[in-house]
Amino acid sequence: MTVVTTFKEKRREKQMKYERKMLREISLEVLRTKVKDFFSPYLKNKKQVTAIEEGCLDVAIEAYLLGASYSKFGYYGENAAQVKTRCHLEEKYLIDTLYDYFLYWGSIGDNDMVHESFYMTCDAFVDYWWREGFQKGEKRYRMRLH
Repeated sequence: MTVVTTFKEKRREKQMKYERKMLREISLEVLRTKVKDFFSPYLKNKKQVTAIEEGCLDVAIEAYLLGASYSKFGYYGENAAQVKTRCHLEEKYLIDTLYDYFLYWGSIGDNDMVHESFYMTCDAFVDYWWREGFQKGEKRYRMRLH
């Protein structure tokens, strides 16, 4: 007798295998340095830094994997701006998640200008990691390592 598997299971296994390969390309030290580079003006309370840093790392990894998963379109000839329109909703979700996470921990002031500048920082952070994943994924496609 053979085991019957569905296409969803096979697709999920293939996706997990690809994500594991992509995560080998980045290091935790680089992630932490980028979190400090982007959010150092907002990280004031030392007790909350570790919890906030973990949330930022999660979002950075998700954005990296999102860019990597959409890199196949770049390999087939679309530029990064065109590909970004394909995953606009997922990227917006990551930005909003990071912004809400910081609001939950109360690390930002009550001024609207501060909130707006912080939202732009979250946008730049997610965009940076999306582009990193896109570039590394595109490189893997070119080298036929996918």
